[in-house]
This record gives sequence, C-alpha cells and structure tokens, in this order.
Amino acid sequence: METQASMSRRKQRIAIIELLYQKDMGRSPEIPEIPFVSEALKTIDSEQAIIDATIEDALVGYTLKRLSTVDRAIIRLAVFELRHTQTPSEIVLDEALHLTHIYTDMGDKKAVAFNNKLLDSILKGLKKSA
Repeated sequence: METQASMSRRKQRIAIIELLYQKDMGRSPEIPEIPFVSEALKTIDSEQAIIDATIEDALVGYTLKRLSTVDRAIIRLAVFELRHTQTPSEIVLDEALHLTHIYTDMGDKKAVAFNNKLLDSILKGLKKSA
C-alpha cells in the first residue's frame, strides 16, 4: 500500500472501503500506518453501533443488512467523515456518490440515486441533532 504522502484522499477512501469490506466479510484486515485511514477504521470500528444506528434511522422501508457490503462500507465512511472530520459535507457526499458510481452502480444510476437520498437524509438527521 502506498504511503499517505503519495495517496490522494480519494485513494485513502478507497483503501478504507476495501478494508471495511474485508472486515464485513469476516476477515481481519491489516490496518495501514496512514493517519486518515487508521483513524477512520478505528473510529468506525469503535462507533459502529452508533454509525449503523444513524444509517438505520435514515433508511425508509429498508434495513442496513439489505445494503450491499460495498454500499455499507461507503455509507459508513461517509457518516464517519460527516461526524468526525472538518471535510465539508458537500465534498463528503460527492465523494461517496462518486465511489458508489464506480463500485456499485450498474449503469442505471439506481445505486447512486439511492445512496444520494440516503446520505441526504443522514445529513439532515445529523444537522438536527447538532
């Protein structure tokens, strides 16, 4: 894996999603020594119940377990960034939707539309509770 100096934030997000996917599949991934990646993974792990509850609260007629493993990883990362970083929410949502487009959209933009609506609902919920 590259070092932080050579990894863009997008590449770091991709690494996080891959590691969250591995963890969700029952593996124990090795956490790299990249501050943003390791901080995100440790926080998502320690606050997974809170993060998942935040996602569940925003889902309508759906459950967290029905999301694909990759979409769960993307949304969990977005919730982490919205709650724990200074990254503007517009960038967090844009990045999450870009990654959805790359990894889970089947060309019909349904996954992007679903995640967009879900993330918008999550953001509104976080703003209300702030």
